[in-house]
Amino acid sequence: MSDSFTCPSCNTDGMRVFYEAERVPAHSVLLMPDRETAVNYPRGDIRLAFCPQCGFISNVVFDHNLHEYSDRYEETQGFSETFNTFSKKLATHLIDRYDLNGKDIIEIGCGKGEFLTLICELGNNHGVGFDPAYVSERSRVAPRDGVTFIQDFYSEKYADYAADFVCCKMTLEHIDQTDEFIGTVRRTTEGRPDTIVFFQIPDVRRVLRDIAFWDIYYEHCSYFSPGSLARLFRQHGFSILDLSTDYDDQYLMIEAKLDQEGGKHFPALEDDLDQLTQDVQYFTTEYPKVLEGWKNYLQDAKQSNKRVVLWGSGSKAVAFLTILGITDEIAYGVDINPHKHGTYLAGTGHEIVGPEFLRGYQPDIVIAMNPVYRQEIQRDLDRMGVSAELRTI
Repeated sequence: MSDSFTCPSCNTDGMRVFYEAERVPAHSVLLMPDRETAVNYPRGDIRLAFCPQCGFISNVVFDHNLHEYSDRYEETQGFSETFNTFSKKLATHLIDRYDLNGKDIIEIGCGKGEFLTLICELGNNHGVGFDPAYVSERSRVAPRDGVTFIQDFYSEKYADYAADFVCCKMTLEHIDQTDEFIGTVRRTTEGRPDTIVFFQIPDVRRVLRDIAFWDIYYEHCSYFSPGSLARLFRQHGFSILDLSTDYDDQYLMIEAKLDQEGGKHFPALEDDLDQLTQDVQYFTTEYPKVLEGWKNYLQDAKQSNKRVVLWGSGSKAVAFLTILGITDEIAYGVDINPHKHGTYLAGTGHEIVGPEFLRGYQPDIVIAMNPVYRQEIQRDLDRMGVSAELRTI
């Protein structure tokens, strides 16, 4: 296999691999009904390559045929008070900034539809959401007129769905042909120069600087920094209105529209290519040390007969367990989402239980897979009388 690859974002040659992981689960939030299914679920390889021209990072051996986005895909974070507070704050910000009142909204990759319904209710808007994993029976809000969900991938065949605001949250990282995809979004906005486009994705700078190997998994084939994201939008004729981070700097967000002013506004965050190059090198150097540190920590806990559980059974947990090769060092995955209870983590086959299970199990150590939920988790542990040490990754 070649050591140099063509960037799927800026289409230039010279991408170089800096991280590899073999035989990781192709899905990490697809519901696995039993341990055997979870352990034997199809796997793929990860070879992350960095583009020195635009800063984009991609899994250059990604195979989309391994994926199964269906009603078994359990991606929602809507059972968390912390996350719902963030979502309402974000929806309110967008409504206020762009006067989204009585407007037409499109959401690409709407999941279970929570955010689209929220922004439509708060602004009395009309919305259309696209996602093959949408399940109508799972809506946590009462159905309302003016909000429609299409259980399909967004593509060119839906280009005639015009909107005043196009939203795409935590979806672009799942798409390997990013240049082609943003081209489709561009064509959706043709003839509507006032249409606002909003994207939210993970910020790869945090992954690199925190050596967060648990945030690298097969579903995420595309990784952006502020600069690489802005450069992708600019090459398709968008002007960048805002570029920011939120949710403890985990989420990167861009607000854009078709260029009316010659692209003169360049947010400071966009100038990141030199620093990003250093971040990639830092990750490459420090990753083995962090991996060894976690292995030693969990082995010590096992030898001391300590009961360890993971709080959070999503993609982070699957990547954490898979890359570390964890078996009985950790007993269970814990999740507040009741739809996951009694299912199993892909790859390792750890059972997922609800928080109430810990009342009787009484773990010694709880590892929170996302530090942003630390206070919420601690409140639940205190409420249940669980005095375990709470450690965040």
